[in-house]
Amino acid sequence: MTLVKTLASALAMIVISATVTSADGITINDAYARSAGKTAKAGAAFFMIANDSDQEDRLIDVMSSAAKKVELHTHVDQGDGVMKMVHVKEGFSIPAGGQHLLKRGGDHVMFMGLNSVWSTGDVIPVTLFFERAGQVTIDVIVDLERHDTMQH
Repeated sequence: MTLVKTLASALAMIVISATVTSADGITINDAYARSAGKTAKAGAAFFMIANDSDQEDRLIDVMSSAAKKVELHTHVDQGDGVMKMVHVKEGFSIPAGGQHLLKRGGDHVMFMGLNSVWSTGDVIPVTLFFERAGQVTIDVIVDLERHDTMQH
């Protein structure tokens, strides 16, 4: 990749990963997605959800055209040190005035049956559904090189 393309890709990631806010106090920060490479059949998205309202909200569903199936997932310890990914049907609670982090190794948005190969700089449209705030649509940037640095 040339220096110009590298700089353009970096600038696009900064612009696209900007904060998205709903009318009801939900803010999505620092969204990114990744897959395991060109042969990956699955990918995941991670971000911080902040709830600036005075009432608890809940992320209850997710939708995207990027994969055949998209779900809210988490990792559960099977008791023998082996972690298993599971669908979280009840969604994720976001406390009033609080935050909920979707991160690698924890809660996340799971994409199964990717419709195309993901490359760094691609934009994945994702619609989040909240009990109170309703529908929030965000653009999630693919970053295959990122290490999870969010420590919330």
